[in-house]
Amino acid sequence: CPSRGFDSSIVHENVKMGSDGESDQASGTSSDEVQSPVRVRMRNNHHRRISNEDINKRLSLPADIRLPEGYLEKFAMNSPPFDKPMSRRLRRASLSEIGFGKLETYIKLDKLGEGTYATVYKGRSKLTDNLVALKEIRLEHEEGAPCTAIREVSLLKDLKHANIVTLHDIIHTDKCLTLVFEYLEKDLKQYMDDCGSIMSVHNVKIFLFQLLRGLAYCHRRKVLHRDLKPQNLLINDKGELKLADFGLARAKSVPTKTYSNEVVTLWYRPPDVLLGSTEYSTPIDMWGVGCIFYEMMTGRPLFPGSTVEDELHLIFRILGTPTELTWPGITTSEEFKTYKFPRYHAEPLVNHAPRSVCVCVNHWLSSICR
Repeated sequence: CPSRGFDSSIVHENVKMGSDGESDQASGTSSDEVQSPVRVRMRNNHHRRISNEDINKRLSLPADIRLPEGYLEKFAMNSPPFDKPMSRRLRRASLSEIGFGKLETYIKLDKLGEGTYATVYKGRSKLTDNLVALKEIRLEHEEGAPCTAIREVSLLKDLKHANIVTLHDIIHTDKCLTLVFEYLEKDLKQYMDDCGSIMSVHNVKIFLFQLLRGLAYCHRRKVLHRDLKPQNLLINDKGELKLADFGLARAKSVPTKTYSNEVVTLWYRPPDVLLGSTEYSTPIDMWGVGCIFYEMMTGRPLFPGSTVEDELHLIFRILGTPTELTWPGITTSEEFKTYKFPRYHAEPLVNHAPRSVCVCVNHWLSSICR
């Protein structure tokens, strides 16, 4: 679709990313034990004048950061030789002196949205003059930070990929926890709306590729997103798509039997989770990918249910009511028996989508339902 201001003819890659999109460099919020991949050695020359580039590599900072006046000399005096690791304390102090972790480093601009726990603002960093997204999470006096915020921070500090939104900074005050993200102009839902719900197949392929690549990176690290939907896929003016909102994500437990079934927005939730299953793994995300793929191709959601029962009816009307043959054990499920679904037969997707779409989507849904 000829969306205004977007050039999606090419998948633009960050020059610091590997061929699979994985970052070769950490951000200012990375674990203190992460060292720059660029080994800067100054053999027998510890008194060489340190440059901005040296410090950027040493602290894994953006190339366009503005360092405070006199910081180079101070860093040269306090930092150990570049072929030796920095202590956590010194690294933390160095980042703080530059301006990380401070509210005054960021200028708040427009309000972008508000939810139950957080408000998101468009902002600008004084360190780089780049736009950022400021997610302000209100802290309750007795309860502290919501578990979703803690989960999001802990995961995003370790997820560095071209197709995952970058967490630049974390600011903690008594009343608020502010997460500073890279700024992307719109989400996939807004993009589709701007297209009049008619996206070109070329752009669908580009976005689907980036979605799958970012998700594959998460799954390789045993992270489930668990809330994939067009509103959580952000797009910049270069046509780069990035996974965002990891508040419901879970890590280090794939597979597990201790998950909640209160995850994933209703329209993108797979039938086993709708039926109360807490034993799931990466297919929970892949079901969402299939639904988003269909929505990009057709301009409408595949299963827009209003309740759990309505959602299941919509799924079974198209894919067929499951049987012991197609879903072993389903007839003994108490949840399934409670709804008393009619015996729907699977319908060809050509009845619901343009003929050019059906082969791809039918193959997709068939593979993830096995």
